[in-house]
Amino acid sequence: MGPGALSAVLQSLRLPTHPDLLIGLDISDDAAVYRLNDDMALVQTVDFFPPIVDDPYTYGAIAAANSLSDIYAMGARPILALAIAAFPEELPQAIIQAILQGGADKVAEAGAVVAGGHTVVDREPKYGLCVTGLTSPQRVTAKAHAQVGDVLLLTKPLGTGIITTAIKRDQGDAADLDTAVTSMLRLNKLAAELAQEVEVHSVTDITGFGLLGHAAELARNSAVGLWVDSSAIPLLPGALHYAEAGLLPGGLHRNRAYLERDGYVQLAPTVDASRAHLLYDPQTSGGLLLVLPPDAATELEARYVKANQTCWRIGEVVVGSGIEVV
Repeated sequence: MGPGALSAVLQSLRLPTHPDLLIGLDISDDAAVYRLNDDMALVQTVDFFPPIVDDPYTYGAIAAANSLSDIYAMGARPILALAIAAFPEELPQAIIQAILQGGADKVAEAGAVVAGGHTVVDREPKYGLCVTGLTSPQRVTAKAHAQVGDVLLLTKPLGTGIITTAIKRDQGDAADLDTAVTSMLRLNKLAAELAQEVEVHSVTDITGFGLLGHAAELARNSAVGLWVDSSAIPLLPGALHYAEAGLLPGGLHRNRAYLERDGYVQLAPTVDASRAHLLYDPQTSGGLLLVLPPDAATELEARYVKANQTCWRIGEVVVGSGIEVV
């Protein structure tokens, strides 16, 4: 569902709560957080989607990396996963096994285990995970703690949605897809672990709502504004070319319409139109958007360089509301 439709549905729900439910549906965040005791909180998330690549093992691994990402965004360590899958009855067993194995191997790389799951019959394959993680209640990096003067760091380039759309329409280059797949397969584990070593105020991962969609949730929850430098935002090879050619996924248009309908996002006239598309592009297994004080950002950038972990400084937190893109 797009952000607008999802928001409308959730607003009508009446759900019970609990004092130990630290983060639930009352606030938009990357995962639910339930306090077990003063020192330990349970973090839980779920995600699944249809194939975005042809190779079944790679599809399973990407879906698992995407599902795990919300746990890392909350400052937690994944420990357990349950698979969620839908497959056509005629789908060969070998393909199903490859999808499940790809997911299980990626979960193992994260230091967690797949312990079960649930399947249904559907005409379109779908696969993902319900992931459980652990952290201290004091170390949860929720979307509600950004402070004016903080710096925005992004750990992966954008463009997976546009690149996979170009490939589906037989207008994409295989080398560009290979680079995008490599990015989607890379866990946010190292980026998150290094971030835990410095003072970080808020974190979110960039997935289906695009960079500006997830940044908007962070800004709204924190009651601040964001200033974003579009020229500083990294893009995957080929992404800008495909955007210029109009090879845009449907989710991109839904993201943009929702964010711009009330003027919450303001694009400066100097922002390149094709580059602007990338800011709304729905990502699969995208990077982390970290919000932290300038000194901590500088320290984290140095740690990332030593660990061969990418990151880009793309903006800052400002007084006010909304997002200004220049």
